[in-house]
Amino acid sequence: MRSAYSVETVRTAERELMARLPEGALMQRAAAGLAAACADLLGRVYGSRIVLLVGSGDNGGDALYAGARLARRGAGVTAVPLAPERAHAAGLAALRRAGGRVVEAGGGGVEELIERADLVLDGIVGIGGKGGLRPDAVPLAAAAGRARGAVVAVDLPSGVDVDTGQVRGVAVRADLTVTFGTHKPGLLIDPAREYAGSVRLVDIGLELPVEPELEALQHADVAGLLPVPRAESDKYRRGVVGIAAGSARYPGAAVLAVSGALRGGAGAVRYVGPAGDAVIARFPETLVSDQGPKHAGRVQAWVVGPGAGDDAATVGEVLAADVPVLIDADGLRLAGAEAVRGRRAPTLMTPHAGEAAALLGVDRGEVEGARLAAVRELAGRYGATVLLKGSTTLVADSGGGAVRVNPTGTSWLATAGSGDVLSGLAGSLLAAGLSAVDAGSVGAYVHGLAGRLAADGAPVGAHDVAEAVPMAWRNVLG
Repeated sequence: MRSAYSVETVRTAERELMARLPEGALMQRAAAGLAAACADLLGRVYGSRIVLLVGSGDNGGDALYAGARLARRGAGVTAVPLAPERAHAAGLAALRRAGGRVVEAGGGGVEELIERADLVLDGIVGIGGKGGLRPDAVPLAAAAGRARGAVVAVDLPSGVDVDTGQVRGVAVRADLTVTFGTHKPGLLIDPAREYAGSVRLVDIGLELPVEPELEALQHADVAGLLPVPRAESDKYRRGVVGIAAGSARYPGAAVLAVSGALRGGAGAVRYVGPAGDAVIARFPETLVSDQGPKHAGRVQAWVVGPGAGDDAATVGEVLAADVPVLIDADGLRLAGAEAVRGRRAPTLMTPHAGEAAALLGVDRGEVEGARLAAVRELAGRYGATVLLKGSTTLVADSGGGAVRVNPTGTSWLATAGSGDVLSGLAGSLLAAGLSAVDAGSVGAYVHGLAGRLAADGAPVGAHDVAEAVPMAWRNVLG
């Protein structure tokens, strides 16, 4: 599992470690890892042209010391300090001793120098930076964006908010971010994640708390959570999930939710709603009823809302059930906050940014720009686990703790009905016995991986994603 920690936590750990090390040793560890990552990216260091964009903080020092190491290996290294009088003096001296040179940021030809570089190292702003880049750094960032070579960010791209993932102004777009000690939330959450490129973690020996701010499951974590039937299992012991979805106008939502549920690990799927004929024609193994949730038979979890239209009565019946419930799509609009907060059994809400904005009473852009804050606010306000769908899917529990971020998503999943498949899949995992947090995060992981496998670089429909779920499941376990 990958973990991410806040700036405050990281700085505390750094201070504790520096108190036990010789002066400057921690920066040298970071610089060594940074230089190695740059060398790997370049392939051939000797003769390469490297430009360092140097701010006044420790990130600038890391860049200078890494530049000195690369200069000693034969690279032509030029530092561009934004404020030479505040740049890391020892780092500047080390670079000069190694044969590097220093030019003024406002001098003629600097932007062309950056554009012609084989590698640009962004050490402008450290992890404490807030807001976008200062005006004097904007032309340098723009030139880096036009560079012929790769852009490597030191710890994080300058201009992004490391704790929230927000980007409030101009920021550097990196091809690779080399981060030290631990991941930071902004490297895993959009929109900042888009600016980070690939992320490489360099271990510098930090001792960090057990509980992080953010965590991202990996294959091994998901494999340990996926339900696997035992020898004594039957379809009821494996769990039965109820799907209350679809309407005369949106029968496809019911079909897609059932398709996800059938592939999600539960032993049986019960469908309740007006789209029974469409469901049974596509999936004859489904147990179909038109008598409402109360008379559908025993279930271990419910999914309610996809394509439900204005069927508030069905949503209310499902919320009254004393089993875990996943609420999606129209169900989010029809389920009142009091009804959700009053539930005793676990509740998993799965809004996209627009639905989350409506629930919070804010503009969609506010949710998309501050996804971490939005998912935490929703979870606290509704007393439920919330899965916020999007380019980076986040799962937050009402009780606080680490927020889960899903790393497997793909832009090809931005297609009609994809969310209905996810709802059925995660609801099936709820019925199989996973907690709301685990069902949401495991469901998002497998769903994202299925999207990648189904698309393989080409457009896909939601039904293709559902059909790829078993392949994704085997990929995780194998």
